[in-house]
Amino acid sequence: MAVCSGGLVAPPFDLSAIRAGAGPWPRPARGPARAIRCCCYARPDPTPPRRLLLLSAKASAAASPERVHGSKPIARGRRRVGLTVTPSLPFPSSRSRRQPKQNDFYPRCTPRGPAPQSRDTPPKRDTGIASEKEWGINLLDEAVKESGTNEDGSTWYRESGEDLGENGYRCRWARMGGQTHDGSTEWKETWWEKSDWTGYKELGAEKSGKNAEGDSWWEKWKEVLHQDEWSNLARLEKSAEKQAKSGTENAGWYEKWWEKYDAKGWTEKGAHKYGRLNEQSWWERWGEHYNGRGSVLKWTDKWAETDLGTRWGDKWEEKFFAGIGSRQGETWHASPGGDRWSRTWGEEHFGNGKVHKYGKSTTGESWDLVVDEETYYEADPHYGWADVVGDSSQLLSIQPVERPPGVFPTIDFSSSPPRTEEPPGMPPSSLE
Repeated sequence: MAVCSGGLVAPPFDLSAIRAGAGPWPRPARGPARAIRCCCYARPDPTPPRRLLLLSAKASAAASPERVHGSKPIARGRRRVGLTVTPSLPFPSSRSRRQPKQNDFYPRCTPRGPAPQSRDTPPKRDTGIASEKEWGINLLDEAVKESGTNEDGSTWYRESGEDLGENGYRCRWARMGGQTHDGSTEWKETWWEKSDWTGYKELGAEKSGKNAEGDSWWEKWKEVLHQDEWSNLARLEKSAEKQAKSGTENAGWYEKWWEKYDAKGWTEKGAHKYGRLNEQSWWERWGEHYNGRGSVLKWTDKWAETDLGTRWGDKWEEKFFAGIGSRQGETWHASPGGDRWSRTWGEEHFGNGKVHKYGKSTTGESWDLVVDEETYYEADPHYGWADVVGDSSQLLSIQPVERPPGVFPTIDFSSSPPRTEEPPGMPPSSLE
């Protein structure tokens, strides 16, 4: 079953194609369907919002970025620490979380229950990893395979089932979808939960869609609970991938978010982002690492470019442990003719109220001084193990297949750490 091995049949589309225009939307594999005539009629509205929310932004690129680096101490508990780094990226982020209406697509009327309602709208930029409640995954306890045609010609399908495997593996899944009579608007959504005798549990969802104007989107969300084979500690991981592409503009974006936690306070968080709006492209990567014993590493790298060859960016990094650490960063700009401007800066925190600050730029600026300044940083994540466990009740409630007496799970100690996957179109982050 493709659902348990990899989610939807259609893979995410390639954003690198936006320079040449949108490619065709992949069609789902279709098997024999049982047509059901609807007993009531309600006019569907199958077209999501006319614009992908971020793609309506029209802005001009700034000539050069500015780094805002204040000397005031940063209050404890803030999300970002050390400094505020803002390259002049001309693309606003929409944080709207409008919930789609359940009756936006198809009328409620089939012999076994209501037809599946499309909840699909384009994903929103910079909204991170959604919660279990926001996805609302609800798997059935019985196998279902249904399809139908509404009076306006739009069609729908719904399937659910269960797959079993070795080592107590079980995957319960459901998938649903629909399209208008001419195929111009289409949506698909898949849910699943997996478990086995090792204590592994996974809850996930994947959805995609397109509208009559050619806008298309894809989104995947997943939570995983497992026991580390070497440390014997419980680990909980959350991730999200989102992608949207305009059908009317040379524009699109991709984001990958992840969070990883263990029961002793080790935490890793990060994101990779990429986007394009007509002649401008931008990238962003950031990460946070907490070892659970007071050591913290945080970093951010942002850059952008135009088709004419202008590039600009900003990056910074901080490392701290027991009140001692450092911060450093760079802001840079490069013109199509090869001229390059940059400003680098750094801080050394000695843990005794003294901070060494230094820096220079290609225009002749320089500074090197020691000042009396308190050191502030976050040694622990603002959202940690206790928080993520409390927000993952549906994942934790997954029940594995009952293990017979005397049968023990097989654990593979030879497995290597997962590869770090780079999102599409990620060039080097700086110029030499």
